Amino acid sequence: MSSPSKRREMDLMKLMMSDYKVEMINDGMQEFYVEFNGPKDSPYHGGVWKIRVELPDAYPYKSPSIGFINKIYHPNVDEMSGSVCLDVINQTWSPMFDLVNVFEVFLPQLLLYPNPSDPLNGEAAALMMRDRAAYEQRVKEYCEKYAKPEDIGAKVEEKSSDEELSEDEYAASDDEEIAGKPDP
Repeated sequence: MSSPSKRREMDLMKLMMSDYKVEMINDGMQEFYVEFNGPKDSPYHGGVWKIRVELPDAYPYKSPSIGFINKIYHPNVDEMSGSVCLDVINQTWSPMFDLVNVFEVFLPQLLLYPNPSDPLNGEAAALMMRDRAAYEQRVKEYCEKYAKPEDIGAKVEEKSSDEELSEDEYAASDDEEIAGKPDP
């Protein structure tokens, strides 16, 4: 069995290789941000959130701590702190799960299937149970106001614009501009 630090390293690398933008907070591998997109077929689609992940010393035997940095309107997310109330992560976590599961399964499931009977945001839970259409409209308003790519930080945005051209394409475009068009 590998040590928790090796497993932490391996899971983090696997997350980075899965096309998630990961930004380390400190020199260690225990705290980092991950860019997370709202799932399709949900009112969160089109939203982009910066998620803070903190891995405890006992990871993977103890679940990671997950929180939204930019605001999200959801019954199971505290609007002020961004803390996630997620049974699977907090109570039924197993060392069989990894960080990719958190971003490909657990968080999308949370956004697709909120649980208004166990709320951290009572207002969102009440609105969802009383008027689903008004709840979904409020979710979309929050996405527009707080969950655009620029809301998760210019640093992340710069990285994505740099990735639009590969190094070869970038070099080729520079060469063409310098050389200009051939004379007729």
